[in-house]
Amino acid sequence: MILVFDIGNTNIVVGIYRGEQLLTNWRMRTDNMRTADEYGVLLQGWFMREGLDIREVKAVVISSVVPSLMNELEWMSQRYFKCKPLVVGPGIRTGVDIKYENPREVGADRVVNALAAHAKYPGNLIIIDFGTATTFCVVTAAGEYMGGAIAPGIRVSTEALVSRAAKLPRVELSRPRTVVGRNTVNSMQAGIIFGFAGQVEGIVGRIKAELEQQMTVIATGGLAAVIAEETECIDIVDENLTLEGLRMIYEINNHG
Repeated sequence: MILVFDIGNTNIVVGIYRGEQLLTNWRMRTDNMRTADEYGVLLQGWFMREGLDIREVKAVVISSVVPSLMNELEWMSQRYFKCKPLVVGPGIRTGVDIKYENPREVGADRVVNALAAHAKYPGNLIIIDFGTATTFCVVTAAGEYMGGAIAPGIRVSTEALVSRAAKLPRVELSRPRTVVGRNTVNSMQAGIIFGFAGQVEGIVGRIKAELEQQMTVIATGGLAAVIAEETECIDIVDENLTLEGLRMIYEINNHG
């Protein structure tokens, strides 16, 4: 089995693969205060709940945009899984031709998404990842990572609104019945859900107009399905795109 970690600023998504099959995946809050042992014990409990043997894990792959967590995760991998983890970064083969002015500035998650999307879907692509930030990445039919756009994420924007407006409550990020809200909660939901759907349509439209190409739009991340329901510009929702890319990186670096 292969254990993969997608470490974001808000959540850590963990997946277990047997060959190309994703057996299960979990999501936990990113916590800089957790120790390697705490992460290890937590994972042991999840393995037991799923009836999986921790000793079957032969490799660990990590993509992270949170450098402060890496020491603990690397130590946890070696202590609990007897594996030195493969960490996505400089020196790791990804198969992605990065055309960014400074390739080192491209987040590991964006590279992993580009690899998986290019392998799974033909043609020119726009990949939208709804995470702490909402990222829009352009990948050509030849597998070149061209760049993209980065916007504040949905939850980050919502938390900022609530924290700066004393009378506004925290709300569930779900679709309201109408865009004209008749109470504060529905009004906020309308602004958040329909507002971000409009943002997606606007940026995707501008990318397509600028490049003058037919492009397939793929959405991933925790709120991808919610926003995809509100716009026709998203063609595919692939919630496990990043995990799939991490599995592929393992294959590239171990089997050429």
